[in-house]
Amino acid sequence: MEDNIPKRSKRLGRGLSALIPEISEEVDKKDIKQIKLSSIRPNKNQPRKEFNEEGLKALSESIRRVGVLQPIVLKPTNKDNYMIIAGERRYRASLIAGKEEIPAIIKDIPVKDIMEIALIENLQREDLNAIEEALAYKSLIDSYKVTQEEISEAVGKSRPHIANTIRLLHLQKKVIDMIESGGITPGHGKALLRIENESKQLELANRIVQEGLSVRAVEEIAKKISENKESKKSDKKTKDIYILDAEERLSNIFGTKVNISRNKKKGKIEITYNNEDELNDIISMIMEEN
Repeated sequence: MEDNIPKRSKRLGRGLSALIPEISEEVDKKDIKQIKLSSIRPNKNQPRKEFNEEGLKALSESIRRVGVLQPIVLKPTNKDNYMIIAGERRYRASLIAGKEEIPAIIKDIPVKDIMEIALIENLQREDLNAIEEALAYKSLIDSYKVTQEEISEAVGKSRPHIANTIRLLHLQKKVIDMIESGGITPGHGKALLRIENESKQLELANRIVQEGLSVRAVEEIAKKISENKESKKSDKKTKDIYILDAEERLSNIFGTKVNISRNKKKGKIEITYNNEDELNDIISMIMEEN
């Protein structure tokens, strides 16, 4: 029944267009105003921090020739001053193009909704790097108490993709920086998550850059490092292939070490976590499956 759907999920699921309609029959042309760029300021809490310079220059050339084809959306802050809700890229490109005004729609939207809009708008872009994407997901979860499943519906990406992307934030800080700068790929980062020791994570990340290691190669190396650590802890009997396969699959789902032990009558599954964030992610994933 529709009444059982959480209100936040329904609003997230509507996406950006429900709150900010495109220029169509829903928006009368008389609602579009020419606003001075000097009276506009970006949203300081905009989750997107980096804008591709080449892309901005190309857009500014287009704006110089034909103008801004789709108005930006602004929130009035005080007399004749505005904050950007959506369209900061067009605003920046207009500045580069030397424009004095920009077409805009004025909407007095609550600040909390503006943050949600900015996050969803950025997540719907294809040029976000994986760390920006992970931070945006985490911000939605922390600030709006939404689930990974709700985000999945809102941005059109699978829940495992969202969970694995967020998990990249659990890597060593320098490794995160390497992913953000493009030195290594998110796939490399996911493989490195298997290594609990942060210094060994960074050591292998540096090898990826120096030796051009593939994701598959890193997975094998990380697996050996993890297995060597476990072999030093105990001299238990070799597990059968079924148990090893189950551990491998669960480890890939949760992004952390999973140990399955059993005797003739019963068994247990142990999931390793390194901090409270990882524990919350694991609990969230288990609860969403029920």
